Amino acid sequence: MNDASLDDLRLRLRTFAAERDWEQYHTPKNLAMALAGEVGELVALFQWCTPEQSAEVMDTDRADDVRDELADVAIYLVRLADRLDVDLAEVAHAKLERNHRRFPAPPP
Repeated sequence: MNDASLDDLRLRLRTFAAERDWEQYHTPKNLAMALAGEVGELVALFQWCTPEQSAEVMDTDRADDVRDELADVAIYLVRLADRLDVDLAEVAHAKLERNHRRFPAPPP
C-alpha cells in the first residue's frame, strides 16, 4: 500500500462515516475498542493453527475470512488515526527508523 492509497482510504472512510452521521460514534475510545475487537476476530482465525497451518491459511477455505478481518482491522486503524490527526505512513516510517537503530541487522 502506498501513501496515496492510504490517503484515499482515509478520505473514503471519512466520507462514509459523515454520510451516515457516524462521527458522533467514532470517538477515539470507540474506534480503539472496535479495532481491538476486530484484531481479536483475526486472532481467532489462527487460534488453533499450527505454525505451518497459519503460514498456509491463504490456501484454505479461511482465506476470505482472513481478508475480511484484515480489512476490518485496517479500516478501524485508519479511521482512528484520522480522528487523532495522525499520519499513519509517516509515524510507521519514523518507528521503523527507530527500530533500525534499536535493532541493527547482524553483520553478514
